[in-house]
Amino acid sequence: MTVAPDIGARRAPLAQSARAGRRRRIQPRARWGEARLLLLVAVTLLVGSISLGATLTGAFVPYDARDLAIYLGALLVAHLAQVLAGRRSDQILLPVMGMLGGISLLLMQRLPQGLVTMNLGATELGLGEVQLLWLVLAIALATVVGVAVRSDRWLRRYKYTWAALGIGLLLLAFVLGTDIGGSRLSVRIGPFSGQPSELLKVILVVFLAGYLSENRSLLIEQDTRVGPLRLPPLPYLAPMVAMWAIALGIVVIQRDLGAALLFFAVFLALVYAATGRVSLVVIGLVLFLAGSALMAALFGHVRARIDVWLDPFGDPLGAGYQIVQSLHAFARGGLLGVGLGNGLPLVGGRIPIPEVHTDFPLAALGEELGLVGMVAILALYLVIVQRGLRIGAAAADDFRAILATGLALVIGVQAFIIAAGNLSVLPLTGVTLPLISYGGSSLLANALVVGLLLALSDKGVEPPPPPGRRGWLSRLPGRGR
Repeated sequence: MTVAPDIGARRAPLAQSARAGRRRRIQPRARWGEARLLLLVAVTLLVGSISLGATLTGAFVPYDARDLAIYLGALLVAHLAQVLAGRRSDQILLPVMGMLGGISLLLMQRLPQGLVTMNLGATELGLGEVQLLWLVLAIALATVVGVAVRSDRWLRRYKYTWAALGIGLLLLAFVLGTDIGGSRLSVRIGPFSGQPSELLKVILVVFLAGYLSENRSLLIEQDTRVGPLRLPPLPYLAPMVAMWAIALGIVVIQRDLGAALLFFAVFLALVYAATGRVSLVVIGLVLFLAGSALMAALFGHVRARIDVWLDPFGDPLGAGYQIVQSLHAFARGGLLGVGLGNGLPLVGGRIPIPEVHTDFPLAALGEELGLVGMVAILALYLVIVQRGLRIGAAAADDFRAILATGLALVIGVQAFIIAAGNLSVLPLTGVTLPLISYGGSSLLANALVVGLLLALSDKGVEPPPPPGRRGWLSRLPGRGR
């Protein structure tokens, strides 16, 4: 007879706390730092559009005022949504994403519109309009995730389900994908197509964050001796390595070497971040070099990529054509560039880099904006990485710390890989330049990354499930500032 009142007494404060939490969550909160940065983004893009218009049309007006207004309007709506939601999240990520997306829009407007076309009913969209559509959807996705995600329980609890879903998406592309250049990377549904490997990079980070956070203490404190080496206990490493190896094997068979390199680099970085074991990094690099040599010996397309990287001028009109033209574009750009709209001189009546909108956007930007502009663009990616590491440093537990770190590294490592490929520092792998290259799946996947970082950065987010552990970066100076 006394149980029911006790239960009711316990439930009443909980209900009141939940109602109070809901009231707090919907209280608008000004984001002046974000507003000022977005104003700077708008002014910069307006100046860039006027410069492009002056070059291509001879009039000092925005090149495509309608599309620019739509894009800036989408950023304004995203900002207002964050304000109305009252989230205490990072105020730099959205402006940085907006700047990168705006640069992408100007570049796609400047390129020949026939490179990509899409039919929506009776309307045919050119490259710039298609990219604008994807950019608006990407901003919407990042905003919805940043505002709506208040708990990470659904990520950490179902990590094996996410892993299985990612492998299934890769297998779907392998079986039903479209063959482009000898690789089956894309799945087409109606007028839309996408690469499942773009989503897999996010899923892989979620899985690794869940697994490493659960087994971090065992991976650090216990050892398995293999000769002179001291390694973490192999039974605990096996599930993680198996999932990574399956994904890596599939993308290698699909000839998606860029995704394979990205997965490997992020995997190695997160294992080191979680365990602090330098031996794992050394072993991983040795295995990477051995695996690269083996793949070069077994697969002709890998060997061809390496040969072009070592001597692109050996076949300047064949296999090395695009990379040679990319290097020429950087050389023409010099320090300050030739100006928006003045680059890409035609070769035989065609643009010199056929895949400039996907694989070589940095070469086009390097020619028109010069070394200064290219360094500024790369610095924007470093800002995203810095914000992600800062969010990880302030995280309430290991899962959030590793997840934020991994998500930031996904964008940073991918930008490094494609920049190095365009400059012939690394073999060209075919990954996209995050938030700049054309492609719906790439834009949406990277927008998902930004949205998750926004959600993780919220200082009023739901506390992690017990037992709460302090973030693995908590010992760093400046944590939580």
